[in-house]
Amino acid sequence: MSVQSIVVVVHGDRPAATGVAERLADIAGRHGMQVVAVPENGATPGDVVVAIGGDGTMLRAARVALLADLPLLGVNVGRKGFLADIEPAGLEEAVAALKTGSWQESPRMTIEAIVNDRDPVTGINDVVIEKVLSQRLISIEVAIDGERFLNYHADGLILATPTGSTAYNLSAGGPLVAPEIEALVLSPVAPHSLFSKSLVLHPDTEIRCTVVQDRSAGVSVDGYDLGTVGPGDEITVRRGRDTLRFIEISGRSFPARVKEKFHLNEDLRFYGGE
Repeated sequence: MSVQSIVVVVHGDRPAATGVAERLADIAGRHGMQVVAVPENGATPGDVVVAIGGDGTMLRAARVALLADLPLLGVNVGRKGFLADIEPAGLEEAVAALKTGSWQESPRMTIEAIVNDRDPVTGINDVVIEKVLSQRLISIEVAIDGERFLNYHADGLILATPTGSTAYNLSAGGPLVAPEIEALVLSPVAPHSLFSKSLVLHPDTEIRCTVVQDRSAGVSVDGYDLGTVGPGDEITVRRGRDTLRFIEISGRSFPARVKEKFHLNEDLRFYGGE
């Protein structure tokens, strides 16, 4: 598909991001393409969404792309920028690829949370249930596909998609999962139990989390606060109904991206070796 109009989502408090957005508009104009901001009325008149900033900006842009059913390209002006496909230096090449339609789409599963009987809230990274009082653990009873699993006594629980496995899940010691794989990852945060491992579950698994004891917990989806839940409240987590389409232009594989983002040195030396 040849792109004619780009909807841009920019990290407004980062001057570098604003500069990249201005450069994007200039390059796109030379290719006969239009760059527009997300309008306040919610309509998104464009062919693709481009996020310019860090992973937080990508998450905001993802909501725009999901609502409009448009593919999403990320330009990293953050630190790690794991969700973004290109750096500002690759802007010329990226715009040319959008114009000619010579780009690939990477479908990404989403995740949704339902608190008690409320409407589901969808994200692309994770659902997080965590303590609200710093000195008190929370207790969460987890059932998987209707079968009771166990009670977690921990600082929190993270339920992540493969895309979100590189975010909070990784900080909590969870596995990195290639985005092409469909799965749900359950990782406890600082668990006070003998079982502290993550679980990688089938993507169609339904996970029901029930708050037990007398300690409240906060619930969020991709950092969006869903409020506080108390004893007896249930959070149901499952695959989202929508699929987000990431635009890939760089052609970098997932292992190459991991190596680059974490500055891994391939010249590893082993004790006792030459």
